Amino acid sequence: MGFRITFDLDLFKGPQEAELSHKVLQVMLDALYTIDCLYLQDNPTTPRIYSPSLVTRRPRIRYEREDEGRELWQDIPTTLALGQGDCEDLACWRAAELTMLDKIPAKPTFTVKPRASGGMLYHILVKHPDGTLEDPSRKLGM
Repeated sequence: MGFRITFDLDLFKGPQEAELSHKVLQVMLDALYTIDCLYLQDNPTTPRIYSPSLVTRRPRIRYEREDEGRELWQDIPTTLALGQGDCEDLACWRAAELTMLDKIPAKPTFTVKPRASGGMLYHILVKHPDGTLEDPSRKLGM
């Protein structure tokens, strides 16, 4: 029997705590990336994130946005089981895949943009060693 671990954090409440929220976000991204690296180290035959299904010939994993105000972070086996993930799930998996399987030391990173309705929009990407950014969410249907 597995365990579900939940972080219940009270952050991202506004500009007054943006610096702390951004630091915590990067810590969480680094944690999920490391968890995914450990998974790939123990499971090197895991399907690649962009690999197509043998049945449908479409990507076996697709981007799926979570409901507003909901943020579930999934490791690789959970994302595989569900067949979908959102930006942090996909970017951390891809960065771990590049690092562990391709020996390219990539890392998850984030961008922040103001929303027209107020608040901020965060998006998680993969940063390659040369500084280029890769967006697995866009490649998988966002």
